[in-house]
Amino acid sequence: MDVRKLALLIGALVIAAVTAVVAKNMFTGAGAAKAEAAPVPLGPEILVATRALPVGTIIDAESLRFQPWPKELVGQAYFTRGAPGSDPSKLLGTVVRNPITAGQPVTQGSLVKPGERGFLAAALAPGMRAVTVSVSATSGVAGFVFPGDRVDVLLTQEVKGGGDGPPLKASETILRNMRVLATDQRSAPEDVDGKRVVTVSTTVTLEATPTIAEKIAVAQTIGAISLSLRSLADNGAELERAIASGAIDVPAGKDLQAAKREMLVTLAARPMERGSTTTVGSDVSRYQRSSVPARPREVTAQKSGGDDFKQAMTSMGGALGSMFGGARQPAMAGEPRPSRPAGPTVTVARGNSVTVTSVESN
Repeated sequence: MDVRKLALLIGALVIAAVTAVVAKNMFTGAGAAKAEAAPVPLGPEILVATRALPVGTIIDAESLRFQPWPKELVGQAYFTRGAPGSDPSKLLGTVVRNPITAGQPVTQGSLVKPGERGFLAAALAPGMRAVTVSVSATSGVAGFVFPGDRVDVLLTQEVKGGGDGPPLKASETILRNMRVLATDQRSAPEDVDGKRVVTVSTTVTLEATPTIAEKIAVAQTIGAISLSLRSLADNGAELERAIASGAIDVPAGKDLQAAKREMLVTLAARPMERGSTTTVGSDVSRYQRSSVPARPREVTAQKSGGDDFKQAMTSMGGALGSMFGGARQPAMAGEPRPSRPAGPTVTVARGNSVTVTSVESN
């Protein structure tokens, strides 16, 4: 091989190797530069709402979370991680005073803590009232009713009726979908670790309309009040019944899924008075009554009244018979009835005297 050709081949190989090394270094440097440009936290972490929190929402462990926030935009009213009073577990059971949108920072003035002035009023939706009912371990679902849950209200009573035999025992669901505001004087069912604490309560405070509050007050004087815990999946079935009864109007001009979500939100936020059901003793046991005991004295009075009516009609019939039939008293048993003139007659009445005269036909 010619020495000149060999030198050219070696030079080409060297140039190719140098080019490959330079290219590798260039791409490696670009990757390192990109890695160095990775975003870093903008500033301190503050509490923000994980979902929309309307007025009256009771804060639970899933309502808030920490999120980095630009340092220059952090205000003094924000809950900053590590700051006193910013522990989310300390905010469980507080109530939203002002509406908060999803992702918006939570300020100290937007939450009301239990025991503070206006706490219960902030927990109430517009136009609603707070009413307290007495419960026991059995009527209060053994302490498994927590603030924020939905319950049905049952009324159990005995109807005597005044007759003989045992009274009628009846239970009816008088109200549905009632929101629990507090149990006893507690509105935070979780402990410091965010776990729910089951305790037997003696009173439960419910959210109600003014009319429903009156009904609950009357129901407590009639019989015993019990609570029935509702499932979170009940809203779908209740929505169909509410639409069928006309309690909720179907939004017009909206997507089906969006309209369904809107109606579910509307339904979940309102207590219901319609669709109450009743169970009597005979529905539970064949040895119980199915109706209110009758009043025997009423039956006697009705019978006596019927006899008096019959006697009065008999007397009136006798008087009419005397007037138009020529006899003052009805014939007694065994006595011959007075004979009536044959043919046409004329009745002449002069005072108390009635005379029936036969008219002979020509």
